[in-house]
Amino acid sequence: MIRSTKGESAPRDPMNYMLLPPEGQHQILDQLASMWTFLAKRFGALANYEANIRVGNVASPVEQVWHLADLEREGFGVRIHRLLNEEDAELPDFDGTEVAKRRNYREKSLHEGMRAFARARQDNIDALARVTPQEWTRRGVQQGVGPVALCDIPTMMAAHDASHREEINAWCARGMRHGADVR
Repeated sequence: MIRSTKGESAPRDPMNYMLLPPEGQHQILDQLASMWTFLAKRFGALANYEANIRVGNVASPVEQVWHLADLEREGFGVRIHRLLNEEDAELPDFDGTEVAKRRNYREKSLHEGMRAFARARQDNIDALARVTPQEWTRRGVQQGVGPVALCDIPTMMAAHDASHREEINAWCARGMRHGADVR
């Protein structure tokens, strides 16, 4: 299900990323990098008609990847950039539901969406990998969420990935074997 990120709060322990030893920080970035591989394994061999199949209220593969790509660029990417370059940055919400309606994801290419996500995710990982220890504590305010520090972003990204991994695994488990709803 594609939804708004409005109201999703920053992690309860906002400095969690900073408390990790360097190898733990690298593990989070590696985990973020693995999302593309996860998508490729689950969706890479799908035919175009399969990419549009919804299972109950679980979004279709093409909707999933375009949501992830757009959020990566226009949500996380914008937040990272503003937190690095602006004092007390104002961070806009990303309303995934509204964006999905406007952009009609089901008319788009699954594989182009996967490539768009991969490019945007790598750009964000590269930006996060360059952050200095002093920059991690840069703060802003995210609409609908409240105060957010740059060090919150990798954890927020990982949590969002985890929710999509669950949805995608549910789609894969039920979608092709149990008469999916091709609305």
